[in-house]
Amino acid sequence: MEIILAIAFGTLFGFALHRVGASNPENIINMLRLTDLHLMKAIMFAVGISSAVLFIGTAVGIIDVGHFSIKESYIGVIVGGAILGLGFATAGYCPGTGVAALGDGRKDAVSFIIGGLLGALVYMLVFGSIKGSVLFNKIAGGKVSLALTGNESFPALLTDLPGVVVALVLAIVFIVIAWKLPKKI
Repeated sequence: MEIILAIAFGTLFGFALHRVGASNPENIINMLRLTDLHLMKAIMFAVGISSAVLFIGTAVGIIDVGHFSIKESYIGVIVGGAILGLGFATAGYCPGTGVAALGDGRKDAVSFIIGGLLGALVYMLVFGSIKGSVLFNKIAGGKVSLALTGNESFPALLTDLPGVVVALVLAIVFIVIAWKLPKKI
């Protein structure tokens, strides 16, 4: 059943990426150049709505916070994010939009996906030699949340605020920014 849900949600996500234009690298590059913000508006609105739904779901007990998994934060995440960002800005794709573009029949997406798989292979091959390096030094204790989530396994940076309050404030900020941004500059 899980694989069927994964395929269904992946298909819906790919369809949504296609509908908002995220499978077209020109739209992504124009967003990063700050010349066409319609895609940024869609992304910020989606982040805001999904954050609100997720944390309201936890507050009313529909979603069990025990299923939350906070990934460790370490210096390598920043380095990897910078490398991903450079690739994102250069190619006009991130992993999700690259697969959606492949579904659109874009030939350049094939080379992007092959490059991503080769990058993952290289990382896997060099991991043993870099795992003891500064790249894996934890930031702020490693597994930490911004605010209290109800899952005591993860300490919070803001211990006086419930996670649902912080998440809803951030969700509202993202939604308002998405609403106020012009489509084109």
